[in-house]
Amino acid sequence: MAARVATIFGGSGFVGRYLVQRLARRGWVIRIAVRHPDSASFLRPMGHVGQITPIAANLRDDRSVAAAVSGVDAVVNLVGILHESGRQTFKAVHVEGAQRVAMAAKAAGAERFIQMSALGADPNSPAAYARSKAAGEAAVRAAFPEASILRPSVIFGPEDDFFNRFAAMARLLPALPLIGGGKTKFQPVYVGDVAEAMARIIEDPAARGKLYELGGPQTYSFKELLELLLQEIGRRRILLPLPFSLASLQGAVLQHLPNPPLTRDQVELLKQDNVVSGTTPTLADLGIQPTAVEVILPTYLDRFRRGGRYDRPWGR
Repeated sequence: MAARVATIFGGSGFVGRYLVQRLARRGWVIRIAVRHPDSASFLRPMGHVGQITPIAANLRDDRSVAAAVSGVDAVVNLVGILHESGRQTFKAVHVEGAQRVAMAAKAAGAERFIQMSALGADPNSPAAYARSKAAGEAAVRAAFPEASILRPSVIFGPEDDFFNRFAAMARLLPALPLIGGGKTKFQPVYVGDVAEAMARIIEDPAARGKLYELGGPQTYSFKELLELLLQEIGRRRILLPLPFSLASLQGAVLQHLPNPPLTRDQVELLKQDNVVSGTTPTLADLGIQPTAVEVILPTYLDRFRRGGRYDRPWGR
């Protein structure tokens, strides 16, 4: 039987590397579509010789996208940005890029398409990020009606940008900001569970056209997550309430940095809870028992513990 072939756009990123690992174990031949193929070479050892191949593709270029999906059975689009910079705008990446990939996948005859979105995607959201995610979903649906769409909450794991970022701040600062008083609710989901969900969806015909909301087994406030983090790394820090208005002013300044720790748009996102709605399929519908934050954090935050040695997260 011929090997199944999948193209993963953004496959060298945080979620992508876990998906590559799971699909390789299932016997898929995988193309990693990224702008710089050399940056994805570390994924090759996850499969046998010739099973995993990084290829050059740019979401703004029709020809490279079409070449990346030619002759494949499935396409996964994981490309996303948390803030805008130059030509990398929310519209260009989340909407136009997603549409281009979906149209190319349909034209190439791909049977499956998975689009990574986010909880909170809403065409009426005050946050441009959330509006662009909703627009991206609509564009994908228009081009590839059978697409499966995933909306995860905050994703955690060894390479995450959430716990690692705040743990690094806790090593240097006497206080951590509680934007909006730290009341925003989150339902953190383990990156391994997200990857497993995609691997199951890509092989399940019944998942075609469905929207999944992915969250962990427990809901936490922003404050509770920071308290959990500080407990894990053994540090005491002041949790300083920061009104949304003041945080927005800070974001307006910080967003001009090359890698901003906060933007005004992110402050808008924090005004809404980030938890599953309970009205759409979840991990449970895929037969996946979500993994608790408390189980995974100790496996990768030891480098931030008092007196511990700092190492860069795997794959960075």
